[in-house]
Amino acid sequence: MTEKVLMKGNEAFAEAAIRGGARFYFGYPITPQSEIPEYMSRELPKRGGAFLQAESELGAVNMAYGAAASGGNVFISSSSPGIALMQEGLSFMCSAEAPIVILNVSRGGPGIGGIQPGQADYYQATRGGGNGDYKIPVFAPSSIQEAVDLIYEAVPLSNYWQNPIFIFADGIMGQMMEPVLLPEPRPFTKEEDITAAKPWAIVGYGSDAGKRHVVKSLRMQPDELEDHVEKLFKKYALAKKELCRYESLGVKDADIVFVAFGTVARIAKEAIEILQTQGIKAGLIRPISLWPFPYAAFDELGDKTKVVISAELNMGQMLDDVRMGVCGRYPVELIHRTGGMIPTSIEIADKAKKIYLDALGA
Repeated sequence: MTEKVLMKGNEAFAEAAIRGGARFYFGYPITPQSEIPEYMSRELPKRGGAFLQAESELGAVNMAYGAAASGGNVFISSSSPGIALMQEGLSFMCSAEAPIVILNVSRGGPGIGGIQPGQADYYQATRGGGNGDYKIPVFAPSSIQEAVDLIYEAVPLSNYWQNPIFIFADGIMGQMMEPVLLPEPRPFTKEEDITAAKPWAIVGYGSDAGKRHVVKSLRMQPDELEDHVEKLFKKYALAKKELCRYESLGVKDADIVFVAFGTVARIAKEAIEILQTQGIKAGLIRPISLWPFPYAAFDELGDKTKVVISAELNMGQMLDDVRMGVCGRYPVELIHRTGGMIPTSIEIADKAKKIYLDALGA
């Protein structure tokens, strides 16, 4: 398709997954991402894929685990408390090296919280909410187009790394509409081609000359489990080098440097324009990969910078990573809203100006 089409975020996410080659979707409705399972239930079977509404998020993630272990390309989605229920299954899949693409259209918390947008799942996504030592690459788009591109890319990326890939969006992005350019569809992997594409997959005796494949998470012998975890972390070390992504705007000569991801980064860009009219030069580091976090982006900051400000829809969860990136070279402050409240660009600019003037001692 060469022309842009106007689409709601959630529907564009689903379409991107189908076009990316995801043949299987298991889901459960939860606001603000319920349009995704609705879209998948209508569109995926038409194209030769399979949709199944599970009885819960626990059911959905474990169905997805089974389909991924059998060589299927799987996409699942939920929102914050639903993603929390899926954490055990994601830990299993990281251990079993079963590829999957998972999308969180996040909302406010803790607990059930509310249905308005939030970014308070940052720790959950980047630190892992399940048990044990594991990592999941996490990408945070700031537009529907970027989300489409990342989801489309995530399907083959998950297969390459044999690992879940996380897309971290938010309720604003899921519910708003933007024009998007949809990528060309990839063909679904045929069942007879799974063995060649994924030689580790469980495909049955008859299709692989009687060879039995086992995809498992359990390893009863301590030395075997230690060797497995060490092997996984060698893979994660490579992923840290190859998957780190960010956008950097005007940071070399900035008085203030914002750090923001997702929707908040768009608001921060408007705040930068407001500050510019007031004679204050501001820049932006926008992490696209939340794990691996782009610590190297902070090496671009210049001597003129007086303060680095993390702007977030939470109580400051990304602040830890920002401080590690800054490494004590500049003061680090926080501008935040929570509970589903969204800051305006004027609000961010006004708060940033006050922080800046305080840093100058004015």
